[in-house]
Amino acid sequence: MPQTDRSTSFPSRLVGQYALVTGASQGIGRAVAIRLAQEGATVAINYFENEERAEETLAHARTASGDRGHGKLDHLIVRANVGNAQEIAAMFETILARWKRLDCLVNNAGFQKESPSEALDVETYRRIIDVNLNGAVLCAQKALAHFVARGGGGSIINCSSVHQIIPKPGYLAYSISKGGMANLTRTLALEFAGRGIRVNAVGPGAIDTPINAAWTGDPEKRGVVTSHIPMGRVGTPEEIAAVFAFLASDDASYITGQTLYACGGLTLFPEFRENWAS
Repeated sequence: MPQTDRSTSFPSRLVGQYALVTGASQGIGRAVAIRLAQEGATVAINYFENEERAEETLAHARTASGDRGHGKLDHLIVRANVGNAQEIAAMFETILARWKRLDCLVNNAGFQKESPSEALDVETYRRIIDVNLNGAVLCAQKALAHFVARGGGGSIINCSSVHQIIPKPGYLAYSISKGGMANLTRTLALEFAGRGIRVNAVGPGAIDTPINAAWTGDPEKRGVVTSHIPMGRVGTPEEIAAVFAFLASDDASYITGQTLYACGGLTLFPEFRENWAS
């Protein structure tokens, strides 16, 4: 089904906000950074290994801000390995020294690696957990400390996955990290709700991003993936970014502790589309 061109209908819900997006050099993170800029936010684009891609995201964010009439916002890129506590601390120091405030943290950085569970290398396991889950915890701590100190609330949005609730055999560490993201989101949301701080998550399904390159560019493999999606198609990073923008905005002012699944129906147990059991 053709997608509607929404490029001329973006609201300006985030004017005046300052947002940090981790892992924003490509894929969903890049789309989120651009969408937040389109809606008026000033964005910090975190990257680890590829500065050139981060610069591309920055250029797109600047163009998006200008095209939407938001002027020359003080977007920036900041390098940090979110699997490292010292680098996370330095990242927040850099951002807050420049902006003086932060309104929204998007914990997006993450990766996966396939391996039979009985043969999963311990170092690989630790690295995935450090980046996907522990890094989100440490970034959230820094953001929360700032929100509490300055008052006035704030928002944290975690990029989870349908594999927060759907098992993913062969990807044990990734599945564990996303399962942990569920309770990270809910626990922080409950703890800080009384201080005007909202914590939510987005659970993407099968999205056309570099992390899924093993099948997105192969028509046969892509067809197999699509056959399991009730809506019959793969999602785009821009569709996921729209959910993040909503959760960052005042339109979601009464939502906290929730995971919004943007998955084309993958969480609906698609194998039950035809009734094979009573």
